[in-house]
Amino acid sequence: MEKGKKILQQTAALKDKVGGYDELIGTYDDINTLIEMGNEEDDASVIDEVKELKEKFIQKYDDLKISTLLDGEYDKENAIVTLHAGEGGTEACDWVSMLFRMYNKWSEKKGFKCETLDYLEGDEAGIKSVTFSVTGQNAYGLLKSEKGVHRLVRVSPFDSAGRRHTSFASCDVMPEISDDTEIVINPDDIRVDTYRSSGAGGQHINKTSSAIRITHFPTGIVVQCQNERSQHSNKETAMKMLKSKLLEVKIEENLQKLAEIRGDIKENSWGSQIRSYVFMPYTMVKDTRTSEETGNVQSVMDGNIDNFIYAYLGWIHS
Repeated sequence: MEKGKKILQQTAALKDKVGGYDELIGTYDDINTLIEMGNEEDDASVIDEVKELKEKFIQKYDDLKISTLLDGEYDKENAIVTLHAGEGGTEACDWVSMLFRMYNKWSEKKGFKCETLDYLEGDEAGIKSVTFSVTGQNAYGLLKSEKGVHRLVRVSPFDSAGRRHTSFASCDVMPEISDDTEIVINPDDIRVDTYRSSGAGGQHINKTSSAIRITHFPTGIVVQCQNERSQHSNKETAMKMLKSKLLEVKIEENLQKLAEIRGDIKENSWGSQIRSYVFMPYTMVKDTRTSEETGNVQSVMDGNIDNFIYAYLGWIHS
């Protein structure tokens, strides 16, 4: 059943690509026709319409180009994202909450669903760690660009002296794997613990002991889930998270082996700074991998990060 559903989804995605290409060609032909008509009749009134169609063509071209870059085995899957506060204390926890908001805003703009799976508040403010799922077409393929350490430079609102602080937060992104993916977990290799949920409050947090923590002994991986559903649902989601994490480990091991075969061993992106967000003394967001940058920090924090995502996709295919 699951396999048939996946084939239908793949077929629909391919049809969308073909349809997008046909629509692109149609727009291109319309532009040329309008230009020819304007030249023949010496009619300048078509200029505005040509400009409008040109913008439409460019947008469709960019969208189609990105869809061709999302060719990884798991790119089409949903994503599971985890943010952890790094160095910087309360400031780092606040930084995690800012990034969490940024990804929520980005998800809204894409029409994706964003659901919190695990949430740990900071001691004084912000968030120590948060895990959330992003559901939508190619969510993992797009968000894999965000994996790594994000660096914040600003005047801290928590510093009465008004000094500039540098804080760090790590972002981990995993594909949410489907049930038919061949990841087998031995029941003897895990320990399942229940605990009381804790979070920002509100209806989405269940205050009973329904939260689930699963420890995988062979790898030391620990996953947690404490959303608003039952203990059974939390365990089911946590197991899916564990499978996704084990799949990620497998992918990383394969990439490392390929790098060793090529003699080109690169530093793992996890734990390395991928992007800086500077609020003071100037405003700039810059990706250290692609050199993509913008001076509009607030726009980025409002979820406008597609330019960084697209630059990354082009960079890994170059």
